[in-house]
Amino acid sequence: MRLPQRSITSMHELSICQAALQQVLAVASSRNMKHVGRIRLRVGPLSGVEASLLLRAFPLIAAGTRCEAAIVEIEETPVIVHCKVCGSTSDALANRLLCASCGAWQVALVSGDELMLASVEPAERQDALRERADV
Repeated sequence: MRLPQRSITSMHELSICQAALQQVLAVASSRNMKHVGRIRLRVGPLSGVEASLLLRAFPLIAAGTRCEAAIVEIEETPVIVHCKVCGSTSDALANRLLCASCGAWQVALVSGDELMLASVEPAERQDALRERADV
């Protein structure tokens, strides 16, 4: 039995894009944005999301909305842990959550599992050009 290859997008990333789009549209409406120009997302390596698939899925979900021409930027956040033994805060590897100072495994995750909307910016130039064309 042959397993299907992973598609260009996945259902997981599509559903995440749908949720993100709803948040972006809510922000755009509350700020009276006719068109969204830029969307920034923060994604950590422990979030369970593949950033490249998220970037490919967004245009499919945003088609026909005020976000369809938006540029989506992904800020990858580092994995940072706080050690419960020595009290230091340090970077860690996603598959090795250990204190960089003392090597202890008793750590609390500070960052690295984020999946959040960081900012939404209007497409001011596009709006201005469209308004001039309508006159």
